[in-house]
Amino acid sequence: MDPRLIDILAATQRLLGYDRPFSVISGYRSKRTNDMLRRKSSGVAKKSYHLKGMATDLRMEGVHVSTLQRAGKLIGAGGVGLYTKSNFVHLDSGPVRSWGR
Repeated sequence: MDPRLIDILAATQRLLGYDRPFSVISGYRSKRTNDMLRRKSSGVAKKSYHLKGMATDLRMEGVHVSTLQRAGKLIGAGGVGLYTKSNFVHLDSGPVRSWGR
């Protein structure tokens, strides 16, 4: 996993002020796994940062995903995606950008 991603996760946790662990839904993905997920969902990128070990999808018990999203955006490093229907936030160490509501 990209050390910058670990820094983003640690900064997000500090900003939230919680010492609760993240529940990781997805981290590194092989091309085969990513392709399978793409066949099942239009929300999976062909050149996903998961393939490079630069992304994770996560949640934290007791913390609403919109709160996690806001914290991730405040960090100002990498991508932040909100997936409310699936109840997780995507954080990555790629370019700064955000999506979802």
